[in-house]
Amino acid sequence: MAMHLGPSDGDDELLTSINTTPLVDVMLVLLIIFLITIPVVTTSVKVDLPREVQQPRETKPDNIILSVNARGQAFLFDTPLRNQAEMVKQLQTLADKKPQPEVQIRGDAQTDYEAVGRVLFAAQSVGLTKVRFVTDPQAK
Repeated sequence: MAMHLGPSDGDDELLTSINTTPLVDVMLVLLIIFLITIPVVTTSVKVDLPREVQQPRETKPDNIILSVNARGQAFLFDTPLRNQAEMVKQLQTLADKKPQPEVQIRGDAQTDYEAVGRVLFAAQSVGLTKVRFVTDPQAK
């Protein structure tokens, strides 16, 4: 048994190519795993899922109705609100009631999202937690 400790004779070359065999092996194993598990994930049983039925909600007298028209003008019930500070002041008096009333926001379909967002922010800033958006039911 001989051991060579001296300078190399040039027989040892650096291996500069990438060995792709382990990569191909891993990819083939993953492909086989995915081919086996995909049929298990998809269901073939036909199930008729229940349809959602939207119940109309009745407006209670203590509910707060905030409306936003197409121009972005906010209304508390039928009273126009001039600015954000007035809206917050009016909502603060209503938010102090026990139990807390529900806020129903009615936004015009043509209004900007920003106008509805200001109304929602005002309700949130005074501590109102029960907020609902009122929409027209879809035609059947």
